[in-house]
Amino acid sequence: MKKIIIRGAREHNLNNITVELPRDRLIVLTGVSGSGKSTLAFDTIYAEGQRRYVESLSAYARQFLGLMQKPDVDSIEGLSPAISIEQKTTSKNPRSTVGTVTEVYDYLRLLFARVGKPFCPEHQIPIEAQSPEKIADRIASTMTGTVTILAPIVRQKKGTYQQVFRDLNREGYARVRVNGEIRRTDEEITLERYRKHDIDVVIDRLSVDERSRLAEAVENALEKAGGLVIAVDSEGREETCSSLMACPVCGMAFEELQPRMFSFNSPFGACEECNGLGIRMEFDPDLIIPDRNKSIAEGAVALYRNYVDGYRVHHLAAVADRYGFSLLTPIKDLTGQQYQALMYGSNERLRFSVEARNGDSSWSHTGRWEGLVPQAERLHSQTRSDYRRRELEKFMRVLPCPRCGGRRLKEKVLAVKVAGKSIVDVTDLSITEALSFFRTLELTETEREIAKQVLKEIIARLEFLEQVGVGYLTLSRSAGSLSGGEAQRIRLATQIGSNLTGVLYVLDEPSIGLHQRDNRKLLETLRHLRDLGNTLIVVEHDEETIRSADWVVDMGPGAGLHGGEIVAEGPPEAIAATPG
Repeated sequence: MKKIIIRGAREHNLNNITVELPRDRLIVLTGVSGSGKSTLAFDTIYAEGQRRYVESLSAYARQFLGLMQKPDVDSIEGLSPAISIEQKTTSKNPRSTVGTVTEVYDYLRLLFARVGKPFCPEHQIPIEAQSPEKIADRIASTMTGTVTILAPIVRQKKGTYQQVFRDLNREGYARVRVNGEIRRTDEEITLERYRKHDIDVVIDRLSVDERSRLAEAVENALEKAGGLVIAVDSEGREETCSSLMACPVCGMAFEELQPRMFSFNSPFGACEECNGLGIRMEFDPDLIIPDRNKSIAEGAVALYRNYVDGYRVHHLAAVADRYGFSLLTPIKDLTGQQYQALMYGSNERLRFSVEARNGDSSWSHTGRWEGLVPQAERLHSQTRSDYRRRELEKFMRVLPCPRCGGRRLKEKVLAVKVAGKSIVDVTDLSITEALSFFRTLELTETEREIAKQVLKEIIARLEFLEQVGVGYLTLSRSAGSLSGGEAQRIRLATQIGSNLTGVLYVLDEPSIGLHQRDNRKLLETLRHLRDLGNTLIVVEHDEETIRSADWVVDMGPGAGLHGGEIVAEGPPEAIAATPG
């Protein structure tokens, strides 16, 4: 069937209309606001397409999806499986970002796990596991003349190590380097017990041209030092190498890189302090007491201005008595010690008394005053009420995590680089900048072969995002902060990447908020979806989009009760040529 035929549509304000829409075309529904465009597109055509799809599933699957109401329409023929792309925020989940929603971040994790180079976060030294032969080749290529091969056995540790020197002498090692000075093991070496020392065993002294002997010395040093070797040339220049995935200086170990290590939703990669959120919420004294001109009696403590905590003001009377101020004293007039005690508590024991308004009952006890801020933190952590938690969060500020600086990942993960950038550096680029970065990314031949398919997917998805006019967004942008139009265009880009055919797409004003240049990109994207063999129904007011359509349906003539009719339909040129 070449057409979608809707007969007797009466949903909402639709006035029993019948309309035929061509399949595999870009169709625009236009008209004044309230004329019934969205009702026809979403509440009739899309709703029926979705309902029929759900009904085709097994009874077991349908129980999880729930019942779907049949729209008020006599019949719809030629309907395809429908996908709705509406103007609504993608997700309120603070863990959702543009990168995760579009799945670009999944491919980035895979790329960094396969071709990323780990560096020591502290010393910025590349970390890689090397065989003794590879280390020997590196020494031979970077040094000339005579080299001394050392095995570091003590690194910045306190002690005298008398027994260590005796054991080395007994094992046949004649020389050691102690704190940078070569000493013999058969002589008395005295070290200060409470100072940190470095002790390196001299394995061999040889010319770099003696390849087999060099490889053997490196192997012996690695075995003696547990995976570390130091090479020193005749000019005193030295290089530390490791056969382990560990920093040769501080010993920080790296396990084999895996995609899950780069996920802030996984304990393997998420910052331990903020659990991958990148933020920390903490109570702000300026929100707890917003107006310091007021006194406690005048309601200065905003935290207590509710029916749950009002009685706690009586506790503050004991604090005021102990620290020499009154409940009538403006907060701004408190001394530093008084304000500190009020906000952060005291270790001194105070007598707290509370009496009912009618005087029938009273209550008192002796204890420590915990302070307004610690008290708020305790109440927030202990409550099981969502309402209570939301009320307390009004007095909290959102701050970047002090450990990861808002970057969400562990320090070691952030030290893994591709072309000098960490995964967070890449996601902080705009989509346009990220696209340029990956198009010009320089990799070795082996790395390019490994990353070829992943790079292809990353570039394709970034191109789709740029085509729909959101190239200015960063991949790290929180999904909850997107406007309805941005969220819609991101979902549209995701659909382009799926390369589905034979689908009915229903869109709600995708051009809203776009610059004309970006609007043309969006239109090219819509045409691309159509050319794949899909039908697009777009609710739109934009003139350029209407003129670019294959078929236009004008709804009206008015809004509400005065709408719900088909005023005109056909190719845009024909409608524009119609008088009136």
